[in-house]
Amino acid sequence: MTQGRTTLNHWRAYIDGYDMSGYTRSFGPLACAFDEGIDDAVTLAVKSTLPGQATISMGTLNGLFDNTPTSGLHAVMKGAGTTRNVTLAAGIQAAPENNDPTFCGQFTQLGYYAEPDQNPVYASIPFGNSSGIATNLAYSNPWGVLLHAPLARTAVNTAVGLDQTAATAKGGFMMYHIFAAAGVGNMTAAVKVQHSTTTNLDGSFSDLLSSGVVNSVGGGVSGIVALAHSATVGRYIRWQLALTLATSVNFSIAFVRGN
Repeated sequence: MTQGRTTLNHWRAYIDGYDMSGYTRSFGPLACAFDEGIDDAVTLAVKSTLPGQATISMGTLNGLFDNTPTSGLHAVMKGAGTTRNVTLAAGIQAAPENNDPTFCGQFTQLGYYAEPDQNPVYASIPFGNSSGIATNLAYSNPWGVLLHAPLARTAVNTAVGLDQTAATAKGGFMMYHIFAAAGVGNMTAAVKVQHSTTTNLDGSFSDLLSSGVVNSVGGGVSGIVALAHSATVGRYIRWQLALTLATSVNFSIAFVRGN
């Protein structure tokens, strides 16, 4: 992971298993705020907050209208009232790489507005706060790390993992997007997060979270899988791939550690 400043040009937007970056002009503001305690007296010098009850929002995505069948902005995002799986990856001075920061969550799309009086035609897509049915609702932190930047893989991962300094016992969640696959039949595969507590060696990792075997035909597959809030996560984490009928899978994985 490169360190330093970044610009919006180096961010990427992955939504419901599609890379919307090529259609996205801007998004935000990205927010994580804690409300004041509802029963606090107005005379209190310091207002309390509600632990674990953060309001998380990705704001509005502003994009360019594109009617490419199945994968363009219009085809994917034209429906409102849908809960979307969203990963916003922050590349540092370049496109996002493994270990770069991510902002993740499940958000309800509130609308879809095209502006045909503009040239080119713009589309504005507002999102609500974290969906009330969000799998990660128990977690008040949307910021995590990109374990696997979009890339086609044909074999299991034997590399060492990311050192996150120490093991924790506060759970976490992963968000995955499968953009494309190759193979036979249903092109099934599973993507995973693995962890190790003591050593950062290939043989020391075990499964922590898994998508389960999913049908990745044509891409457009995504999901979020959460641990129990008190689950232990080892110091070292890495991505993993388990191929079944698929022979190649292009995917991303982000992981948010509970805090």
